[in-house]
This record gives sequence, structure tokens and C-alpha cells, in this order.
Amino acid sequence: MDTATVARFEASRNRLASLAYRLLGSAADAEDTVQDAFLRWQAADREYVEVPEAWLTKIVTNLALDRLRSAKVRRERAVGAWMPEPLLDGDPMLGPADTVEQRESVTLAVLTLMERLSPVERAVYVLREAFAYSHAEIADILGITESASQQHNHRARRRIAAAGNGTEIDHASARRIVEAFVDAASSGRTERLVALLTDDATGISDGAGLGLAEKLVRYATPERIAGAVRAGFKPSPAKRRLAGGSPSIHAAVVNGCPAMLATLGDRVVGVLILEIRDDKIAGVRGIAARSRLGRLTEEWQRREHAAPLIESW
Repeated sequence: MDTATVARFEASRNRLASLAYRLLGSAADAEDTVQDAFLRWQAADREYVEVPEAWLTKIVTNLALDRLRSAKVRRERAVGAWMPEPLLDGDPMLGPADTVEQRESVTLAVLTLMERLSPVERAVYVLREAFAYSHAEIADILGITESASQQHNHRARRRIAAAGNGTEIDHASARRIVEAFVDAASSGRTERLVALLTDDATGISDGAGLGLAEKLVRYATPERIAGAVRAGFKPSPAKRRLAGGSPSIHAAVVNGCPAMLATLGDRVVGVLILEIRDDKIAGVRGIAARSRLGRLTEEWQRREHAAPLIESW
């Protein structure tokens, strides 16, 4: 391809990647999908592509839907070990963030809830709420009617409404929240942690930080969350061996939520994401599997960082 043709695709790459990420919940899968779209763009008779942006959106959406429907992906997600891949604030793959709907569409809570939608419902919701496509445009992209698009979006919005964050988080606010969380977790008093949580708070971990990789661990009450976090904050030689050393603890914003990052050198070895509702913590998500932290680590390595909350755990 000539330089102008490549440049036209590259101008859309970040938008396409953010679309694929919202549909798939995986940065690695989103990158693969965009690369597949590039190969389609290479092979296409571009003389007949009237609006490249619309053509590429349709290709990426349908490639992502094919991936969601594949037997391999269905198997992986059916076993209950799947979690969305976290992204650091400012990562271009997070995409548009001008509206509440756009920001909430990349929270891990919403990405997880979207697993309950059919692939078409998921696509309609993302195209409508995150990218403001009209129902006529969505109908063309997905090969459905406008009324079907409206119905799919209505059902998706109803199912996802419960995951609304409702709290705007900036870096200063995130640091204050994480500082309070770390202080309570380090105090040795689980009641201090419970006081930070909503009465219906839930927790989930991918198990890697506990030596149980690929097995989700769930905590159904504030007391169980507090106990698990408190135990996790007690350093021991075994835990340091599992982590690969003595990590530093940083405050950050991940997928629009305050987060605690554990880093060794310039590598992120774990992240604890705090979902806020009514000024309390309604959800705690722990991710330590290296396969889920690749993109977050790459973005972390590109940034300047504030002083850690804990220099060496």
C-alpha cells in the first residue's frame, strides 16, 4: 500500500482499538482484531470504499463479533476464569471519555456485565452509547433493522444500569481513596476496612496473587473482603517469593476507577481496582495474572510517576 493509504488506516487505529476493546474486554484481542482489519484494508478494492471510517468500523465490529462467537472464546469464558483486562488512565485504547456513558462503558464492572449480553446486544450498546452511532448506522453495520437496534439497546441499557459508577474520579481523588484504603488495610483492624465498604460490597480476584492462577476467587460480604485484603497486606517471605520481590505500592486510575498498583522495577505485578458508589467502595477487583497486565505495564513504563504510597512492601 502507498503511504497515504496506510496513514488513513493509522488515523483510525486508536478509535478502532477502543471499539474492539469495549466489545471484547481484552486489549490483546482488540489489537489482534485491529490487525486483522488492517489486512482486510490491504486486500480491499479501496476505490469502492466511499467512507473509510464507516467501512473500517463495520469490519472491526464484525470481526470482534466473530471472535466473541467462536467456540474457543465461549469455552474460555464459560469456565468462569475470565476477567476484563485492565487499562491505565490515558491509554488511547480507552477511547472517548466525554460523556458519562463513554466513561462507564470501560469500567471493569460494565465490561463484566456485558458478558451477560448477546454479541449483538453488546455491539449495539457499544456503538450507540460509547460512539454515538445512530440506530440507522448501527443497523447497517450489523445487518439488522433500526427497530431491532433500538430493542437491543433498550435491553442492554436495562441490564447494565446497575453497574453505573456515578462518581467522577481524577488522579487527586483516586490517590486520597487509595491512601485511605492502604492505611486501613495496613492498620491490622478489619473494621476500618469494613467502614470504607458499602453494605453490599463484593470482591473478586483472578487468583494469581494467591497462587491460584486462572481460578476466580469471590468475596460476597464486606467482612470477607476486609479479611482477605488485611491478610494480603501482611508481607511474608512466601508472598514476596510469589510476587518476585518486594513491590512498591502506587495509587493510579485504572478503567476510570481508583486503583492500587504493585510494581517491581518498571513492571506491574498486581492491581487492586476500587469501584466507588456514594463515596464508598462497592467493589474490589484484584488482578495479578501476568497475561492480563501486559498492556497496563507497557503504559506504566511510558509515564512519570508520583511517589509510591509504600516504597517497599
